[in-house]
Amino acid sequence: MLLTIDISNTYISIGGFRGNELLFVSNIVTDINKSRDQYAIEMIQIAQLYGVDRERVEGAAMCSVVPELSETIKEALLKIFNVEALIVGPGVKTGLKISIDNPAQLGADIVADAVAVLEKYPTPCVICDFGTATVFSVIDENRSYCGAIISAGVGTTLDVLTKKTALLPHVSIQKPETTVGTNTITSVQSGLINGTAAMVDGIINRLKGEYGEKITVIATGQYAGKIIPSCTEGNIILSEHLIFEGLRSIYYKNQKKSAG
Repeated sequence: MLLTIDISNTYISIGGFRGNELLFVSNIVTDINKSRDQYAIEMIQIAQLYGVDRERVEGAAMCSVVPELSETIKEALLKIFNVEALIVGPGVKTGLKISIDNPAQLGADIVADAVAVLEKYPTPCVICDFGTATVFSVIDENRSYCGAIISAGVGTTLDVLTKKTALLPHVSIQKPETTVGTNTITSVQSGLINGTAAMVDGIINRLKGEYGEKITVIATGQYAGKIIPSCTEGNIILSEHLIFEGLRSIYYKNQKKSAG
């Protein structure tokens, strides 16, 4: 089994592969104050929950946007599964061409998404990643990553609303029955779901003007399944676990490199 780990600001997500098949996905709440052993205990519980034989874990690939936790999680994986995790970053072979001002600034999670997309879909394309931030990544017809549009994520927007506005409650992120809310809860829900969906439609429309009508649109991330059904833009491909597929691909690219 190969473990793929995405360390984001909200969750540490773990995907387990047997060959090409993603067998499970599990989430741990991100907390920079937890120790290696605390994370190790949670990983052991996940392994037990999904029937993972710890002796049969062959390796791990990891991307992180929380640098304080990268080594902590790497050490926990070594302690539990006796594998040295590959951390996506400088010096790691990805096969991705990057054409932005400073390629070193590109997040490892965005790299993993792009690697997976290039193996599955035609270009030009845009990857809409709905996580802590909502990120639109563009890959041009030459298969080169050429830039992004970044805005606040759905959950982040909700947190700011409830913390900064005394009378607005924290609501569940789900689509209300009507576009116009008839109470505070449904009004906030409509703003979150329909507002984000309208942004997606608008950005895709603008990108079509720059990259052509045939641009492929792929949606992924924690909130993708909630947002995409409310979009009016057709032909959006939903691939919720894209990042794990990218990490799996990067892991084996580097295994081949090492073997050679």
